Amino acid sequence: MLLELKRLTIPPGQKVLLKNVTWQEFEEIITDLGESRSSRIAYANNTLEIMAPLAKHERSK
Repeated sequence: MLLELKRLTIPPGQKVLLKNVTWQEFEEIITDLGESRSSRIAYANNTLEIMAPLAKHERSK
């Protein structure tokens, strides 16, 4: 699945929902993406949400 995620482009301020993601797949994705990613990731009820914040929200980092 990670190979597919690397091909994914999410415009700032938008989000993508991936359904039927197992906990094991979620953990693998988090590990592979690492801590320095700019996207926000949430997981609940086998749904993975990936959100790309707007640039103005990233300036304060």
